[in-house]
Amino acid sequence: MSLRLPPFEPIPAPKKECQLIEVAVASLHPTQMCVGLAEVLHRREDFAADSIEKRSKYLKSKPVPMVLSGGGEYWMVDRHHRLRGLLELDPAATAWGYVALELTCKQPEQVLAALQQKGWLYLYNGRGLGPQPLSALPSGLSGLQDDPFRSLVWKLKQEGVIEAAPLIPFHEFRWGAWLRRKSLPPFSSMQLDPALPAARAYARSAAASRLSGWKG
Repeated sequence: MSLRLPPFEPIPAPKKECQLIEVAVASLHPTQMCVGLAEVLHRREDFAADSIEKRSKYLKSKPVPMVLSGGGEYWMVDRHHRLRGLLELDPAATAWGYVALELTCKQPEQVLAALQQKGWLYLYNGRGLGPQPLSALPSGLSGLQDDPFRSLVWKLKQEGVIEAAPLIPFHEFRWGAWLRRKSLPPFSSMQLDPALPAARAYARSAAASRLSGWKG
């Protein structure tokens, strides 16, 4: 299964002089349809172990790149796993973000069309099927589906099997789509162990060398 994603523009990093904005996590609109729940659980446990002060300091150090619509709504173009975990822990939580792009259009479909042109939209569901219609994108983080292959790739990154590639949108989903074509035993986001030995071998193989983040 190959992802038919458009060419992408890098998401701009915050400028030194930019003002961070405190936003309610529940108010943010996602730009992808799914997450790996294994990573979400990991993020949630990390936040639960932190004090409120430590959590706030961390969130300020990892601001959310956001797109501001002409109607005043914010669309997050990264940090979905982190903030989904935080939202599950505290439904009233706030986070810090910066405006990476400001649009004049107000209608959600116009905003999403603009994001699609920039390659900042992921319209594949938790089974890797898509692209789905724009209307299928959840309005909030709590509506994101689970993609076990996204969880599997997160675990491989944690183990150092795959390198991070922060400039490539949906880098982990690209790996997940590649692994979907391989023969793996049944697994889930909460039970990754059955698939890990084979997934490690595939990810280290020469056949994976065309993927960004391949280490061999």
